[in-house]
Amino acid sequence: MTYLELSEDGGGAHKFYETTVSGTRVTISYGRIGEAGQTKITDFPSEEKAQAAAARKIGEKLRKGYAPAVRGMRQRRPVTRRTIASTRSTAQQAPVLWRFDSGASAFGIFVDEERCWVGNQRGDVYTVAHSGTVTGRFRLPDGVKCIVADDFWIYAGCDDGKVYDLSGKVPRPAYEIAADVDIYWLDIHDGVLGVSDRAGRITTIDYEDEFQWARTGRGDYAWMVRCDEDAVYHGHSGGVARYDASDGALVWHTPSADQVLFGWQEDDAVYAATARRTVHRLAKDDGRVEAVYGCDGPVYSCATSPGGRYVFAGDSHSSVYCFAASGERLWKLGTGCGSAFSMQFLDDRLYIVTTDGSLACIDASEPAIAAAREGTVPETVDVKAAASLPVLEPSVVLETVSHAGDGVVVECVREGDRLRVRVASPGYEAWNVQFPKDVREAGARYLVEGVRPSGRGGFYRTYGEIRRLL
Repeated sequence: MTYLELSEDGGGAHKFYETTVSGTRVTISYGRIGEAGQTKITDFPSEEKAQAAAARKIGEKLRKGYAPAVRGMRQRRPVTRRTIASTRSTAQQAPVLWRFDSGASAFGIFVDEERCWVGNQRGDVYTVAHSGTVTGRFRLPDGVKCIVADDFWIYAGCDDGKVYDLSGKVPRPAYEIAADVDIYWLDIHDGVLGVSDRAGRITTIDYEDEFQWARTGRGDYAWMVRCDEDAVYHGHSGGVARYDASDGALVWHTPSADQVLFGWQEDDAVYAATARRTVHRLAKDDGRVEAVYGCDGPVYSCATSPGGRYVFAGDSHSSVYCFAASGERLWKLGTGCGSAFSMQFLDDRLYIVTTDGSLACIDASEPAIAAAREGTVPETVDVKAAASLPVLEPSVVLETVSHAGDGVVVECVREGDRLRVRVASPGYEAWNVQFPKDVREAGARYLVEGVRPSGRGGFYRTYGEIRRLL
């Protein structure tokens, strides 16, 4: 058995890696120091191959800065839970069509044409149809900080330092950030992940889960990160900054939009919700403040309708607001279910996730809002999850098949110290494939439903179920 730790000062890495060889079996455990972590077991054809595989893994970790240690000497570092005060709104009630209680405070939300996603601090993720029916449930190892989409793929960032792909049959880790980095928020564009953290840093990680660049901002408590093709936008206690997506060069910094608690983006502007009771709209090209939207309490979240025609905000007093693009406040209403930690607008509906764990659907159409301001709102439907709903959890176990059928075959090859995956089926470029690291094994072949090239080209991304090809 070999036990290693990597512990860095200043909020850096704080994780362990343990390798045990027993005959032809190699057992690897890893995770945050002070916790059980995760375990992967691999059987090899001979004891010699098992020993060689373990030695390779240990060598990789030693080169990354891990060192031999004694389990229990270092203590677990705490992870920040976003606990912010929320008071009851004195405004008139918003027209809430339905409400689902996820069971714990919720930050994660994503809404598309098919369904709504909500993730809470217990690690539960649910999918809910727009009609208000719970259609799916995932259980992740730690609290969900946020849920983001990148084309077809849906990702959940968790307090265990991993980002899980929820697009397949079971959740699978797609990115592994340092297990103890206090992730506050993340965003993703074309496979490149942007991560903001408690220390005010911004880090980008590529599709192979490899570090690109990191910068320390001019403040701490960095809640805002938004990514597009050209840039990463970073908001923290000291303002909002734009960094070049390719090399992390600072393009501009706007200190006037400080104490940022949340961020949103449209094609030409980014929006920073602040503890100073304002939402700032900043031009993407030069960071100038184009408009300021005033609320009556610290603003936990914001969103816009397409093109920024309307700007929505949620404050610490359980109120939601709507503004015209120019800055004029159009209405303010109470949620009735806590303060909105995150929100998203789609098809005249405002979806929010709140401090009391609710995913709520608000009718934001003009007739519904006019009626609500006169005191008339629909009866809210309380949505429940069926007790029989299957719970999907992360797993490294793969179903095995003997024939490729209609799928695409990919294979895992060793390239220096790294395992890469490439398409083995004919007719594809010799590009690497974004593929879960936890199930990679040199020489193994896998069957996937399909692969798609990234938007900018240069690598493929798998979709659908992953099966081991015998």
